[in-house]
Amino acid sequence: MKTIKYAVAAIALSTLSFGAFAAQSINPSEAQNLNKVGVVSAVGATTLDGLEAKLAAKAQEAGASAYSITSANTNGKMSGTAVIYK
Repeated sequence: MKTIKYAVAAIALSTLSFGAFAAQSINPSEAQNLNKVGVVSAVGATTLDGLEAKLAAKAQEAGASAYSITSANTNGKMSGTAVIYK
């Protein structure tokens, strides 16, 4: 029984800590106080939500705390870019 309690606690804590480190979408005025650390791009999304999810995942992989989408293109499959910040 204790093993189950510890496993549930570990899963809950890892879920909370993952959410704490997820990159947040921000607008350009919010980005003024942050340091730009690069640009990420994504291709192959089928919806705008899917494109934003791909850009958010790439921003998080790059260690960014925030990102601002700067372009989106719908020629064929969607593609876009975002500036990432720390």
